[in-house]
Amino acid sequence: MRFAFSHISRRLWAGGYNYQRNLFAALAQFLPGEFVPVVFAGTKADENELAELAVLPGVEVVRSDAFDGQRGLPAALGLGLDSGAAAAFRAAGIDVVVESARFFGWRLALPAVAWIPDLQHRSLPQLFPTTARWRRELGFRIQIASGRTIMLSSESALRDFRAYYPHARSRVSVVRFATQPPAAFLTTDPSDVIATYDLPANYFYLPNQFYRHKNHQLVVDALTILKCRGSDVVVCASGSTEDRREPGYYDLVNSEIKSRGLGAHFRHLGVIPLPHVYALLRASTALLNPSRFEGWSTTVEEAKSFGVPMILSDIDVHREQTSGAARYFGVDDPNALADHLMQASQEARGLVVRNVVPHQDDSVRAFAANFAATMRRAAGQDVSEPV
Repeated sequence: MRFAFSHISRRLWAGGYNYQRNLFAALAQFLPGEFVPVVFAGTKADENELAELAVLPGVEVVRSDAFDGQRGLPAALGLGLDSGAAAAFRAAGIDVVVESARFFGWRLALPAVAWIPDLQHRSLPQLFPTTARWRRELGFRIQIASGRTIMLSSESALRDFRAYYPHARSRVSVVRFATQPPAAFLTTDPSDVIATYDLPANYFYLPNQFYRHKNHQLVVDALTILKCRGSDVVVCASGSTEDRREPGYYDLVNSEIKSRGLGAHFRHLGVIPLPHVYALLRASTALLNPSRFEGWSTTVEEAKSFGVPMILSDIDVHREQTSGAARYFGVDDPNALADHLMQASQEARGLVVRNVVPHQDDSVRAFAANFAATMRRAAGQDVSEPV
């Protein structure tokens, strides 16, 4: 089965890019030869990102100006079809289209699956400009009305979907993703990476993009508390500073770090190579994720794959992902976070480099199987009932 997936820029959404890479690798490993992922990218898409996907077994990449920005959206909404994208799908022999933040029209002749990672715009509407919030809401409603199969990433998202769209008659599947760290990304020596970024042996790793809902400000507040206590805790952050919804957010957080004298305690490395991400995660004292909202956290999944301790915001999806196997704090409770950081720091015993945990293959196999079942249902090849 050949399925289409629009390219997701790592610069704009690292979690979405990593999702695609992990999905394609999982299908190749556990369902070899059964699926061909075809990534459709615009003419200006990053060459390196596409190259990383193209080397995965079975993956094909198609470049077309039909995928430059949202070029075909007016036609999809007004005429019912993004004809440029539809023509590209026909030429590539696509069987099923996966829509991710993209709508190709209700007249699309191919079965389509709308991947909705989360419903953040409904749970945290104050974090969205009015036009962005309504654009997202109308997009989801149109996909539901068009009979798309809806693919969600967690039971938490399913509860939200049922609450916000109680009259939806769409088929809905929950596909909880899992990660299998590529062996090629694990050859980098964490000690070398730690030295490269001049980090101490014990540090907490926060690999989230600088979106407001990722809640970096709470970490700054917790580090301020720890500084007053005389506790020398270091949080190492990585990820893009670009947020199209709120372009100045990173600058606001960074100014707070500087004004409070936390430059030695909060280290932001920017966008770093993926082998460095894995190296820093494997050797960290704990993964830190203070997010106010997640559909299914990529960083948490990656930490689980190595058995890295986790300090997480106490939100439903984090509980679902970890089954209680983490330290939790309220999204507005810097004191609780400070306590966790100090305690974990005191318990740390120097540099520890972790490897992939046993039975990780089982989680990734289930991810591939659930995605495959969703595609087959959408294509009419599997009549079993969705979630």
